[in-house]
Amino acid sequence: MTAAALGAYIVFEDEAGFSMTPPRARTWGRRGHTPVVRMRGRSWRRWSIAAMCCYRPGETSRLIYRPRRHRKHRGKGRDSFAWNDYRDLVVRAHIQLQAPIVLIWDDLNTHRAAGMRDYAAAHDWLTIVQLPSYVPDLNPVEGVWSLLRRGPLANTAFTDDEHLERTLRRGLRHIQLRPDLIDGCLAGTGLTPTRRQQSEELSRHSHGRRGGSFSRPRTTSNCLGWPRTVPAWTRGRRVRRADAPHRTFA
Repeated sequence: MTAAALGAYIVFEDEAGFSMTPPRARTWGRRGHTPVVRMRGRSWRRWSIAAMCCYRPGETSRLIYRPRRHRKHRGKGRDSFAWNDYRDLVVRAHIQLQAPIVLIWDDLNTHRAAGMRDYAAAHDWLTIVQLPSYVPDLNPVEGVWSLLRRGPLANTAFTDDEHLERTLRRGLRHIQLRPDLIDGCLAGTGLTPTRRQQSEELSRHSHGRRGGSFSRPRTTSNCLGWPRTVPAWTRGRRVRRADAPHRTFA
């Protein structure tokens, strides 16, 4: 049974850490004068964020996230997300989306915990799919991290961990209010949701059942949804390649 047949959301999940050290990005400056951002040394102050990009054809794309602050002293508890934290995030997404979920994430050991597997087996609204190893380019949440690091976090000298938290929340809220950015992150992976009618025809011919899929289009875009540069001789006319790569996630 596929996501289209279930009427489910395709939900990609990933997590990332952000510290007081800002990412560097291109900026403006006087000729011959390299811009310099002065900041403090290394700090224990750090935030981890688990985020979900939620897609369903015909519906507005959604971004759901949960931040976690690292503790000041080691040995006082777990800094990273545990399996029950991921479970709570999935439950929160299910409540907000009001629909079944097909959850796609990497093979992190916490994702494969026995408690998480048992929870998924006990709830028919949740289906978990593991991504292959070392394929971050197939996860649109990576595009969200790129937008943050090239946007509000770039070249910012944070004064304290509250400043870092406010910047992260403001940047994530900006993305939440721009569904086109979330769609652009999916386009950057080269995956696109197939239409229900197309998926039904494809499923009947291949598996004999109804369903839908994510498939690789013949042209791709970057994480902002902008088309990549194409050769000059292809502009102004449609070009089709029979040997174009095509991936399908059922």
